[in-house]
Formats: sequence, structure tokens, C-alpha cells
Amino acid sequence: MIRKLSPAKVNLYLRVLRKRRDGYHDIASLMQRISLCDEMIFRPAARGIRIRCPGSSLPENEENIVFRAAEAFFRRASRISGGIDIAINKKIPVAAGLGGGSSNAATTLVTLNELFGCHYTKEDLMKIGATLGADVPFFIFERTAWAFGIGERLQVAEDIPSFSLLLVNPGFALSTKMIYQNLNLRLTNETIHYSIPRFSTVHEVAKGLFNDLETVSIGMHPVLADIKKNLMTNAALGALMSGSGPTVFGIFEKEKQAIVAEKALAGMNGWVVFRAASI
Repeated sequence: MIRKLSPAKVNLYLRVLRKRRDGYHDIASLMQRISLCDEMIFRPAARGIRIRCPGSSLPENEENIVFRAAEAFFRRASRISGGIDIAINKKIPVAAGLGGGSSNAATTLVTLNELFGCHYTKEDLMKIGATLGADVPFFIFERTAWAFGIGERLQVAEDIPSFSLLLVNPGFALSTKMIYQNLNLRLTNETIHYSIPRFSTVHEVAKGLFNDLETVSIGMHPVLADIKKNLMTNAALGALMSGSGPTVFGIFEKEKQAIVAEKALAGMNGWVVFRAASI
């Protein structure tokens, strides 16, 4: 049996550059892992793949990305006899812009590689991960990174400082596909030229927070703007929606400021509040 923590992520910067002919979008995004984690428990089994998600509404069959990740791994490592039993204790909200499912899939690939002694390289696992979801390679990469293309091309982001965060989830899910479909109205097929910002202090990170998808999501759910306002009122240096939302996070220079803000926002309007740190 192996226990693993599967971390969430936030997008500190997300530009959607253009729509591709394959229907995906090219992006430039600065992705940061955070200390909010799911717990995953892996137990070798005689055969097959069994997924359990106690206390969660997630599917426990091939509709779950963890099932598909295990399936893809065993397909690649065809010499393996036996199966796997995976339990997922969810702490990361589902469909929240925090990459929980992608992280779980990445953790599955890395752990199965370890458990069955396959010795696949990180690059090998990232290639498998890219077939499952755009964010999966990032979690296998295990570094703060700039993601390009559809998210599969990764470049280490140097000198990003550590910081505390407060995440606020309004209690509803948002469909990434729906958000991008609404964004399409404002996109062309032409390449958009851009420059990558540099962040070396917490204040620079906070000042540079940006997300092209945020306007679309706030247009659909104005409460997200209220959450941002509340975070800023409670001493956040900056606040932003992560990914396609709806989770909004605030960045704090010191943990004690995040603790004070957590007490102020906990229970407000039914929001779910999580305190975390960059990792």
C-alpha cells in the first residue's frame, strides 16, 4: 500500500492566445502547485482497476480520469500482471479550476510507475499524461512552470517567491468547455503576440495576476467579483480566479494575514474557504 498527496494548482497568469484548428486553444500560463491536496491510497490487486471516492459524487468507473490514467499506464506496461485498487479522499473541490482531477491522474501515473518498478522516465509519463488532459503533464513535471501550447509544453519558472494563499470556492462548478466556448466570441484564428512577465517578489506576483477567462466567468457569475473584492478588503495583495474557475484566490505576503482573512470570510454566503501555501 502506498499513500500519496495529490496537490492542487492555481494559475497565476493565463493568456488564451488563439483557437487552434483542432478545437483546442493555445495558452501561456504560469502554473503553481499549492498545499491543498487530495489523499490517494494505492493497493496492488490481483487484476483489474478499482476506483473508490468515498464521500464524493465522482464516478468510480472509466468516466473517472484516474481510472483512465491507470488504464493508459497498464496499456503501456503490458508486461505487468495484476491490477490496482485506488481510493481517493477528496479535499480539492471538483470542477473548481484547481486541477484536482489532472493532479490525481498524474499522481496515479507516477505511483504506478514506482509500485510496479517500470522505470519510465518523467518524460515518458508526461507523454502518457498529455493524452489524458492538458494539465496532467504539469503535475508530473513537479515544478512551478510556464505552460505553452495546450499546456503540454513546460518551462521551469525561475525565482518565483513563496507565498500564502486563501482560496474561496462559491460552492458551484463551472464547465471549462463552456467558458472557452463563450470566450471564442472574442477570439480570432490569428496568433496574438505577447511577452512573458517576470516575477521575483510576492508584490510583483500579486500585481501581475492575470486571467483571460475571468471576465467570461464573472459575466456568468457576478458573485466571483464579490469574492475578489472581499479578499482585497481583507489585505490580499492581489486576487484572481484560477483557471476556468470558479475558485478565486488571494495572495498574501505573510501567513498571519491569510489567517485573519480566513476568519473574516469563513461561512460568508456559503462560500468554502481554504488556506494554503505555494509549493
